[in-house]
Amino acid sequence: VVRFANGRLQRPDSLRFTVYRNRDTAHPRKRHRRILVSETERLCYVGHNFGSDVMKCNSLCRYFVGVLDKSSGEMEVYNAEIFNMQPLLSGGRCWGSQLLGCFVLLIPALCPRHGARTIPSLVHAEGQWEREAQRIQGGGRFNVCFSLVQMDLCIEAFGTSKQKRALSSRRMNAVGNDIVSTAVTKAAANVIDAKGVTALMQDMAQDDVQNISAFLPPCHEDADRPEHVYKFEDILSPAEYEALRVPAAALANITAEEMAKRAEERSHCSFVLEELKFLPTDERSRDHKARCLWFLDTLIRFSDRKVIKKKHPMGPECPHIISKKLLKNFTSLTYNDGSIQNLISASMKAKITAYVIVLALHINNFQTDLTVLQNDMKLPESRILDIAKALRLRVSKAKGVPGLENDQNHKLGTLSLPLPMQKAPEGQRKRRKMN
Repeated sequence: VVRFANGRLQRPDSLRFTVYRNRDTAHPRKRHRRILVSETERLCYVGHNFGSDVMKCNSLCRYFVGVLDKSSGEMEVYNAEIFNMQPLLSGGRCWGSQLLGCFVLLIPALCPRHGARTIPSLVHAEGQWEREAQRIQGGGRFNVCFSLVQMDLCIEAFGTSKQKRALSSRRMNAVGNDIVSTAVTKAAANVIDAKGVTALMQDMAQDDVQNISAFLPPCHEDADRPEHVYKFEDILSPAEYEALRVPAAALANITAEEMAKRAEERSHCSFVLEELKFLPTDERSRDHKARCLWFLDTLIRFSDRKVIKKKHPMGPECPHIISKKLLKNFTSLTYNDGSIQNLISASMKAKITAYVIVLALHINNFQTDLTVLQNDMKLPESRILDIAKALRLRVSKAKGVPGLENDQNHKLGTLSLPLPMQKAPEGQRKRRKMN
């Protein structure tokens, strides 16, 4: 069933229609797609049952067509769809050249008014599908195409007020975009001429340093001792440190048999398992190190998550104040599937890595094995080195603990005064030009 967008036909019996279906008959959606083509003496018309401008009535209700057999008096009922036939204007590029390449002809069209005559068939020319119509009379050929310029002229002459306002806005936006593009290009050229390329590259490097610094613990550059550069209170507040007393007691009182069992089960990361071998004998120092190791192990396990859906992601043994700290300081809120979720993005994992390194420095007298932390957090070496250098650490090569991965080629991070100059991450270095 068809309807014409620009009026009614005076002689509908003189029309024949051509139907195209999609070539992909296996696809559950595409196999039902149809394109209907018709032609009068003055215009060509095209309608289809898919796309953004398709009529909504086909999806809201079903249509049927009844064919009455006069001899038997019986009627056969068929499923039907309504096609809105839009006129096409010649000139310009065909609006559906890419689309129609996916369709094949279902019903050949013959126009009795002009004899044998193919209406919009598909031919392949220069690797691109083109939709063309052949005129037998006079040997002429024309492309049935849609021209945006001609449609704009039609809107100016016959369009509604809403269409004319949309056309005016589109033209003004096009002019505005040209003006903005020209102004931006001119402003960029003026900045380059005024500051020079070298100064701009230095500014970019400084911006990179500032971006990564936003995820680092507070740095006190005027400190007179290494332990005051990154203060322990900025990692764990007094209330949070007190809350770790109960869960860290198991680590403080761990026996050799329990330690061997946890190492076999890999209940903790490699850094924590190695440091548990060297717990101080002094009760106060032992408790302090156990609390730091428990929180460091929790941070590393927390960084392995992608999306946090639970209120207590680290289990019931994790104190509420610590769970709240993890969600607030080391996740970003995102909206997905109709709900708000806590996401550990790449930047948040970099922040967790920075806090883990600083905590490891406090545990190990401000010198720590970066390679062990890198393996525990499943990071590339370049990433953890960038974060370590942003923390103003001096990186050197050292032999690792025997038995660990790559024990002959470890990177050691040391926090010492005076602090080295802050540099941009190596991953942001300028690319070498290729001639």
